[in-house]
Amino acid sequence: MDLRLNNRLLAAAGAVAAAVSLAVTGLTAASAHTSGVSRTEHFQSLAASAAATPVVIARGVFTDHGVSHPGPKVDTFVLQKGSFQLAHKVTSAIQHFNPKTCLGQATLKGTYTISHGTGKYTGISGSGTLVFSTLFIEARASGKCTTTTPPVALQVILKESGSVSLP
Repeated sequence: MDLRLNNRLLAAAGAVAAAVSLAVTGLTAASAHTSGVSRTEHFQSLAASAAATPVVIARGVFTDHGVSHPGPKVDTFVLQKGSFQLAHKVTSAIQHFNPKTCLGQATLKGTYTISHGTGKYTGISGSGTLVFSTLFIEARASGKCTTTTPPVALQVILKESGSVSLP
């Protein structure tokens, strides 16, 4: 796989991951009954273009929604009732690219920790695992796949699950 394509995939992974990233959560109904609770929380992020801000849905200890501002190592989830950061680490990556069809796909797995909460999420902590999946079709130039322009189609999904504690 072209090194530039690999770097774009990793940048997209960092940006979404968690598109997280992983582009990536907004919390809707964090209510008073979540105080002092520690249980499993699930986050799912989705982006459908390289330029899109990932949308996130959280469910479990609390339910909320918002967006993710992905970074190379830390994503910030800005939700309806507050925000928090997810520091992520990729532990494995599998990538495939078909130069005849320009179709590429990648799956990254890793871990994350939650901290730096604001609003209803002040004092939040937790950790878990993540799976980042992307499927894309590169543009063509002179009959060949090119990485000099954005993909003509892209889907990025980030799923995270782990324990969350709220004071």
